[in-house]
Amino acid sequence: MPVTLGSEAEAVAIEKERKLSEWLEAQDSVMLGFSGGVDSAYLGCVAVDVMGADRVLAVIGRSASYPAEQWAMAKRVAGQFGLSVLEIDTDEMNDPRYAANPSNRCYFCKTELWGKLRPAAAERGISMIVDGTNADDLSDYRPGMHAGREHEVRSPLAELGFTKSEIRLLSRRRGIPTWSQPSSPCLSSRLPQGLAVTPARLRQVEAAERALRELGITGDLRVRHHGNVGRVELAQHELKRWLEPERMRTLQQTVQAAGFADAEIDPRGYGHPSGNGRVGKPQFGSHASEGSSESPTLESEPVTPAHRSPSAVASVSRD
Repeated sequence: MPVTLGSEAEAVAIEKERKLSEWLEAQDSVMLGFSGGVDSAYLGCVAVDVMGADRVLAVIGRSASYPAEQWAMAKRVAGQFGLSVLEIDTDEMNDPRYAANPSNRCYFCKTELWGKLRPAAAERGISMIVDGTNADDLSDYRPGMHAGREHEVRSPLAELGFTKSEIRLLSRRRGIPTWSQPSSPCLSSRLPQGLAVTPARLRQVEAAERALRELGITGDLRVRHHGNVGRVELAQHELKRWLEPERMRTLQQTVQAAGFADAEIDPRGYGHPSGNGRVGKPQFGSHASEGSSESPTLESEPVTPAHRSPSAVASVSRD
């Protein structure tokens, strides 16, 4: 993923990192909500560089909604940069409010996470809990941030005005492998609002996305779960070649092998404007900023081949 900041913008980013270092140095110790994504990886690496390994503890919340590949990246970054890691199991899947998949699903997830981290921090004498929310996130609908405020979680990247592009640039300067990593919210974000979140559905999505990556697909990728249908969104640089008939059949068969009866490719690609997962007019192939609910809205009727317009999707059904 290219980062194209000019020299002046790069100087601004470097100055922000200097201020972040000052902010971190002023803390006795911090506990970081650590997903292994672009933002939390950067914050963790700067924190351990400035504060030392004994004053920083990264915590990974493990559940069925957390992709295995992201866990592996989180562990890789932690090992490479000397970041101490604590893994805690979270139980949002058994919260019926979360499982119902409402528009504020992320609030219940983050409430569970921070509710586990707060006593863990107290046990270790850590008073400050931080997360990787950045300044770009503040303009989006993010109910999870409300849960963070309720648990007094600080977001230094947002507070100091770091944009996603700046975080990628500064991560590349530090050699953090996540600098070019596509954004990846939790697996539950692939389910339309109103479609219940279950471990089985999350496993289908994860298996399909992993298999598609193994085909060599790069960049942003989502397999949206619409009941029996797996709807694939690809980055624009991948879309054209995977809409070629032979490759399209391979892609669709791969998605079906993950447990979907039917598969579709959204010809608009990833990132098509949407209502950010809020309740309203159904929009397939929709996407919101990473870290938010990102889920499209559930259709009022099941999706079947008879309901799909050939101009809107490319699809094949299993015989």
